[in-house]
Amino acid sequence: MSQHDNNDPPAIGRRAVLKMAIGGAGAAAGGTPLLASEPMATMGGVMPRQSSSAQCVTTPAVYTFLNPQEADFFEAAVATLIPADDIGPGALELGVVVFIDRQLGGEYGRGDRMYLQGPFAEGTPEQGYQLRMTPAELIQAGIADIDAHAQSRHQNRFAQLSPQNRIALLTGLESGSIQLPTVPAGLFFGIVLDLTQQGFFADPIYGGNRGKASWKMLGFPGIGAMYADRIAAFRNQQYVSDPVSIEDLL
Repeated sequence: MSQHDNNDPPAIGRRAVLKMAIGGAGAAAGGTPLLASEPMATMGGVMPRQSSSAQCVTTPAVYTFLNPQEADFFEAAVATLIPADDIGPGALELGVVVFIDRQLGGEYGRGDRMYLQGPFAEGTPEQGYQLRMTPAELIQAGIADIDAHAQSRHQNRFAQLSPQNRIALLTGLESGSIQLPTVPAGLFFGIVLDLTQQGFFADPIYGGNRGKASWKMLGFPGIGAMYADRIAAFRNQQYVSDPVSIEDLL
């Protein structure tokens, strides 16, 4: 592993990530996720994998789609994008990689609701997804590219890099200063960030937001729709209630 120097970028501010996410991924918290999801199931006869970072979470994560190398990447990536701090637990602790695993192994990962026919010329952002690969294939190829880049530059895979070098690599993907041979770097980073935000804020039934921790941190009430009957009783007072998830209504 290479040693970082005084020019390493500062750590990604968690408040900034959460503030950016609330406007977009926060919509997933309202009971309908931004991405389609399916129940966990063994994929292709492959037994579920136990998370290599199980000690960082309350319950060991079980992955049914991601292979060990891909799971290691996501565990490191989500912990870098939304780390735990004095505000509360981070994306890894809230089971966001389980959410991502289910998404990539389900309808979204297969591109079931996406137009995946040609032509495949590079388009504008307004034209949406323009690749031959499904989202799952793009993510898998991108992880392989990133690990090869990290191995070449730092003699280690992404998951084994120092926090500062992980930040530098992700920042390079976002800015375009790092290009990948197989997939568009900016698009890859955008999908990883979107999945991380969605898993952090989505209803816990989809695998992330363990214990509704992000909702509690924001004061979001969950899917409980009406509080009009309590306005009079709590007028000019702070009203606090436990957030309600889909599972609470089943």
